[in-house]
Amino acid sequence: MAEADGKSTVLNGGSEDKEPGEDQHEDGGASGSKEGQTQSSSQDAPKETGEVSGDKPMPDVEGEMGANREGEEEEDTDSMDGSGLYSLTEDGERESEGGRRERAKDKDGGKRAARKRNRPGGGTNHSTSSDDDDDEDEEEEQKDDEEDDDDDAMEAWLLAELRDLSRPVWRAVPSLRSREIGRESHQFVRRVCGARGLVQRLELQGRLERHTGCVNTLHFNPSGTRLASGSDDLRVVIWDWAVRRAELEFDSGHKSNVFQAKFLPHSGDSTLAMCARDGQIRVAELSATQRCKNTKRVAQHKGAAHKLALEPDSPCSFLSAGEDAVVFGIDLRLDRPANKLVVVKEGDKKVGLYTIFVNPAKTQHFAVGGRDQYVRIYDQRKINENDNNGVLKKFCPSHLVSSESKTNITCLVYSHDGTELLASYNDEDIYLFDSNHSDGADYRRRYKGHRNNATVKGVNFYGPCSEFVVSGSDCGHIYLWDKYSARIVQFMEGDRGGVVNCLEPHPHLPGMATSGLDHDIKLWAPTAENPTGLKGLKEVMKKNKRERDEDSVRHGDQYDTQLLWFLMRHMRNRRPPRARREGAEPDTDESWSSPDSSDEEEGGPDHVQCMSS
Repeated sequence: MAEADGKSTVLNGGSEDKEPGEDQHEDGGASGSKEGQTQSSSQDAPKETGEVSGDKPMPDVEGEMGANREGEEEEDTDSMDGSGLYSLTEDGERESEGGRRERAKDKDGGKRAARKRNRPGGGTNHSTSSDDDDDEDEEEEQKDDEEDDDDDAMEAWLLAELRDLSRPVWRAVPSLRSREIGRESHQFVRRVCGARGLVQRLELQGRLERHTGCVNTLHFNPSGTRLASGSDDLRVVIWDWAVRRAELEFDSGHKSNVFQAKFLPHSGDSTLAMCARDGQIRVAELSATQRCKNTKRVAQHKGAAHKLALEPDSPCSFLSAGEDAVVFGIDLRLDRPANKLVVVKEGDKKVGLYTIFVNPAKTQHFAVGGRDQYVRIYDQRKINENDNNGVLKKFCPSHLVSSESKTNITCLVYSHDGTELLASYNDEDIYLFDSNHSDGADYRRRYKGHRNNATVKGVNFYGPCSEFVVSGSDCGHIYLWDKYSARIVQFMEGDRGGVVNCLEPHPHLPGMATSGLDHDIKLWAPTAENPTGLKGLKEVMKKNKRERDEDSVRHGDQYDTQLLWFLMRHMRNRRPPRARREGAEPDTDESWSSPDSSDEEEGGPDHVQCMSS
């Protein structure tokens, strides 16, 4: 198993050097052999000394060594980290692969023997046993062997491409002491937010309840004091999340599900950009008196627009991407804000888009993903559609390049410094790419265990230096992986509705907000007394993998099922808003015939006056 893991690491950009923790495993094995020698010698001693020594109690070697190990572990309690407890198998990382396999075989053998004993006549040699009973036994044994093989294959899949968790960097008590005396106090918050010990203590703090539909988008303002949310109910709410109060609620002006609502940076939280299933890109102007002055349409896609990409230092410029394969550059300073940057194609075929993100370090670069397996990076300064369709470079996991399954990218994000790209694939895994690598480079890390099928699932980095990867899942859980080792370090139950779509880490504090099919927003903070035990994780991961494999066999085109699911839900949720609009003037949306349209007429469907809640 270790050899297989090593090979997979090398194939995906890793080195063949020993990874952290391997020496510790070898030392552990050596100490185990010494312990065995000590026990055997102590057992032989009474035979030589006779009955007198037999009356003396045997020294508890294991107890003493266990106490020593406890003493060693107590030295690291300041780290607030229980990394030794958090392997995928929930048995600790000191356990060797061979030991697990041997124990599994013994366990399976015991189960088979027990089943034989429980059968009529089982476990005894009766001459009256019939051939039918023997055939039954053979069939059951064959079935058991097949199940064991499946379990072994699943276990191998779960453990492949994992690395050892590194030792905790941040320790609570020394860090607090340093802050008290003014040493490195400016780094305290950043180190706390990236501490694994706090991630393992995340728990639900509260809920924000106001929406009457699924909450599809969450976004903190740059200072982290306000949280914007948008929903299938076509409304946007601005929250003072710390006191769990809605400060402002307004009609977005969209005709269908609101997919994103984001504060533009350096705008004093007065400008909010929005996109939705109706393909409109709208901008809301907010006042300092907690009112929405109006919302205005600035661009129109010929299909749903799922994501917006903000430029980190611009209060008036951002990008949008739609299922019509078009990327718009929007500048609010212009009379006609929308400018078509590129139509994304693979050969001559358009590629509908679900996600877009601007590189925070190189703001002229942006990445897009959608209805194929490729992550595409463009440079706004030199997009020439006659030269490689304008693409600067493309990334894709090597095993998906020629895959017959129709894989899609539902979300991608850059790391804090723009050096890494994270992409979540529909009914596949999450992959980490080095954005500085050359065109066609393979992935560096793979994060698995979740399920991304029913909705356009989000993914994000967590931590000030992108130390962790966080994603929702169709099983209703929230997963956090250590970025380097690809091991799961936190596993939480997210939505009762069964799907978690949106995950928004706080920009400056150790916590985050999440939403999904439930109509509320959940707030998480590291307040648990004890770190997570990852209870039930292994079973959920195996269940997700089995369902994924079954669906891939059952459905030739998995995404057709997803679109049907979306359409049915969309039609059901649109009925009340449509009934309310029956008395209103009919909408005439000229933008559907002109993707560059940026109609700014006062009144009508493109300009909506808002009232404060």
